[in-house]
Amino acid sequence: MGVLKRYGANLPISEKTPLVNLEEGSTPLVRLSRVGDDLGIELWAKLEGCNPSGSFKDRGMVLAVAKALEDGARAVVCASTGNTSASAAAYAAHVGIPCYVLLPAGKVALGKLAQALIYGAKVIAIDGNFDQALDMARSAAEERGIAMVNSVNPYRLIAQKTGAWEICEFLGRAPDLHAIPVGNACNISAYWAGYKDSKKWGNISELPRMMGFQAEGAAPLVTDKPCPNPETIATAIRIGNPVSADLAKDAVRESGGEFNSVTDEEILEAQLILAREGGIFAEPASCAPLAGLLKLRKAKKLPEGSKVVMILTGNGLKDPDTAISQVEKPVKIGNSLKELLEAMV
Repeated sequence: MGVLKRYGANLPISEKTPLVNLEEGSTPLVRLSRVGDDLGIELWAKLEGCNPSGSFKDRGMVLAVAKALEDGARAVVCASTGNTSASAAAYAAHVGIPCYVLLPAGKVALGKLAQALIYGAKVIAIDGNFDQALDMARSAAEERGIAMVNSVNPYRLIAQKTGAWEICEFLGRAPDLHAIPVGNACNISAYWAGYKDSKKWGNISELPRMMGFQAEGAAPLVTDKPCPNPETIATAIRIGNPVSADLAKDAVRESGGEFNSVTDEEILEAQLILAREGGIFAEPASCAPLAGLLKLRKAKKLPEGSKVVMILTGNGLKDPDTAISQVEKPVKIGNSLKELLEAMV
């Protein structure tokens, strides 16, 4: 029924707030038995790639756009490494207002760029990284008086808490460990706030440890210093100066969790494992948590038998080029049965 209708009583909406709805939220929580058994844990995956625009961004975007309409906004603007642009463009199209998107030139996966364009957004590629694009978008929003819908928009984080509420409702408890990719750091902050809500409401008795995973080439929360030139194949988390860094640090500290980094090679290996042992195709950034869990397992730092939920933030079709680059290409044959049987070995 959509985030605003399902959880409206616990969100900051009023009679004047349009109940925007693309049936976001209520995403599957799937047990990955084969992968979990290899890790010695009970592993669950939250499939946020099943949201309307294919990523977790829709949870927060629906409220951000609804409140923008309530406030009389005539357009929205965002900076993005891809998923935010797709989500903002989708919801702007749904409600009939313009959307302006700033992207780092040449640094956005093709699937995400295609989404922003097909939804009708005005896409502007800047000669700079995401952090520079974000600064420009904020300035443009102030100059033009239009709504900024990046995670600096507080409504984004508020609505993203619903993911944690869903997990607690489904499991009847919180996981022992919550594993999540970290880019701009809004999502780990939102999930932690959501778990604390669930405990306050009496829905759970214990809180999880928050485990944030970054790419080695864009790991400011691991190194505890900004990364001016972030680089990673996981474009969704190619961010060097996270807007929600302080909130994320609080979440990890309060929960007794930690930040870890993984290499691009470990991320791609995890993507293959997830697909071939779990039957789930997730974009590279989404696979950072599994890469991290594998790394912790090898270091004997993953508690045996733990109940672990990892957030798969985006669909694998967001970045098909990366996936295709690491797998065996199709076998070409003629049209005879003999050739077919020879190829089927």
